[in-house]
Amino acid sequence: MDFLSCIICLCLTWIIIQALHIILRSKAIPKKLPPGPKPFPVIGNLLDLGDKPHMSLANLAKVHGPIMRLKLGQVTTIVISSAAMAKEVLQTHDQLLSNRWIADAFHGCRHDEFSLPLIPVSTRWRNLRRICMEQLFSNKILDVNQDIRHKKVQDLLADNRQSSLTSEAVDIGRAAFKTSINMLSNTIYSMDMVDSNSDQAKELKELVWNVMKDAGKPNLADYFPVLKKIDPQGLRHSVAVNFRRLLDLFDNIISQRQHLRKISGSNMNNDVLDTLLNISDKNREEMDKTKIERLFLDLFLAGTETTSSTLEWAMAELLHNPEALSSAKAELEQVIGKGNPLKILAPIIQFWL
Repeated sequence: MDFLSCIICLCLTWIIIQALHIILRSKAIPKKLPPGPKPFPVIGNLLDLGDKPHMSLANLAKVHGPIMRLKLGQVTTIVISSAAMAKEVLQTHDQLLSNRWIADAFHGCRHDEFSLPLIPVSTRWRNLRRICMEQLFSNKILDVNQDIRHKKVQDLLADNRQSSLTSEAVDIGRAAFKTSINMLSNTIYSMDMVDSNSDQAKELKELVWNVMKDAGKPNLADYFPVLKKIDPQGLRHSVAVNFRRLLDLFDNIISQRQHLRKISGSNMNNDVLDTLLNISDKNREEMDKTKIERLFLDLFLAGTETTSSTLEWAMAELLHNPEALSSAKAELEQVIGKGNPLKILAPIIQFWL
């Protein structure tokens, strides 16, 4: 028997074993689940998603209702498709349903064990959330950092003005990424993470984008948990490599700050990093260097590429819709006035806790 025949036999054997396992498990453990389309053996409802899953899910919801069951490979998935049902899940019963399913890619570098959005509701999760709310998102902190936001938006406007004078096309995604990442880095550790005169913005954007892209790809290991051990598409490994590069960057920044604090004997900046290091000095169990690095990783992943991608898509849609673009221009001129300076009152970044 040649090699190809062996592979085919092994695949068929695996499919038969998995199909029998699913059938026996479904008979042994009856479950009361929401309605949904009938799944195929082994692959479940994966084919029902099609090439535009968001549209397929909307159409399926019209048939099966606002709460629907899908079988994605071996994983039973509940889909919520209405505001009323989302309120029940996210608000009324949030304590029961707040823990998240974790994509296999995010197990890279054991990030699932440290990440604020990924760890289960617990004392550690509450402590991290409290620190973020008090040191990053409280009204007092937002007011203190208002000058940072204003300066970075003015830098963005200055860069665009310079591009206009030299008739150079503006890369909206790159410009927005540079603004959001420098706004965040100045808030956290009082320095620009991206230099205007280097390609660092492009490199960091690609690094963060690679993480988001790999984590968002359909992953066989997510649909067929038996494959997690071999990481068939290499997504967990790829995310781990990019995570490690970012963590090394944060490790260097934190080490430099610790060295400066040791030399000076006091806080030099009184920013978020100093606050976290103060907490670490008092209680290593609550906050240590590893937890600070992982928290920074979450903040920069959540607050940079998401913002720049949203702005980039919004501008692209406006360019494809001249009427909406004209309406937006008219509203800006009416509310702000042509040539008047902008005053930034609210932060650009948002982080879902």
